[in-house]
Amino acid sequence: MSRRWFITGGTPGGFGVAFAEAALETGDRVVLTSRRPHELATWADQYGDRALVVPLDVTDAAQVRQAVRAAEEHMGGIDVLVNNAGRGWFGSIEAMNESSVRAMFELNFFAVLTVVRAALPGMRARGSGWIVNVSSVAGLVAAPGFGYYSATKFAIEAVTDALRDEVAGQGISVLAVEPGAFRTNAYAGFADEPVAEPIPDYHEMLEQVRATFVEMDGKQPGDPHRGARAVIAAMEQDWSPPRLVLGNSGYDAVVDTLEQTLADIRASEKLSRSADFPT
Repeated sequence: MSRRWFITGGTPGGFGVAFAEAALETGDRVVLTSRRPHELATWADQYGDRALVVPLDVTDAAQVRQAVRAAEEHMGGIDVLVNNAGRGWFGSIEAMNESSVRAMFELNFFAVLTVVRAALPGMRARGSGWIVNVSSVAGLVAAPGFGYYSATKFAIEAVTDALRDEVAGQGISVLAVEPGAFRTNAYAGFADEPVAEPIPDYHEMLEQVRATFVEMDGKQPGDPHRGARAVIAAMEQDWSPPRLVLGNSGYDAVVDTLEQTLADIRASEKLSRSADFPT
């Protein structure tokens, strides 16, 4: 049977469209949301009634509920939810503009919760479903200059882990996906974003961060279509993985970081165990 997908964050050249195309390749049906749906009108036309583009700003809770209802009415339900919408700003922990920090959490974290809460009742009623939360390698490996972006993705990791256990008994699977550097449109805007940092001590670091992203644009090793197909392959396994890191460099960075974290924790084992009352 074909599955019914609801995917947020649809933009030309982005991961949302890659997920949609990968699902459509398997014969599934897709509702793809976008803040600029007119950009995807021609794309949707080629798939007829199997693809529907719905306007949505995921930070607007009322719009989210309306879009989920529209998808459920159009397809008869949602089998796979992909929370893909998001973006990153760069800046230091000390001096990044507070409004940018809050906007990033609204988009990358709170909006994800809103979409999950809107889609879960239908999944629970049917006793089945998949929730795929697109995190980032930065959700497992904190990135200097992207500390607040990392924080939003670390938060997604925690919520995804807790949600997985909460809904497992209701037939719903939950997967966190951590892409590394993928050739999408996410890097394009950095060339037009000068370093706006009030503390000179951080300028050199942030200029290097920005230069790295500008240099990588169009050269990222990750193929978003291969990444989306890898997610579908993970969903079709007998064993449902709790998370899937995408890309060679991302995989290596995550494994190295987690191994070092475990070594650091074990190095302080005696001190850790000394904190309990004596027995």
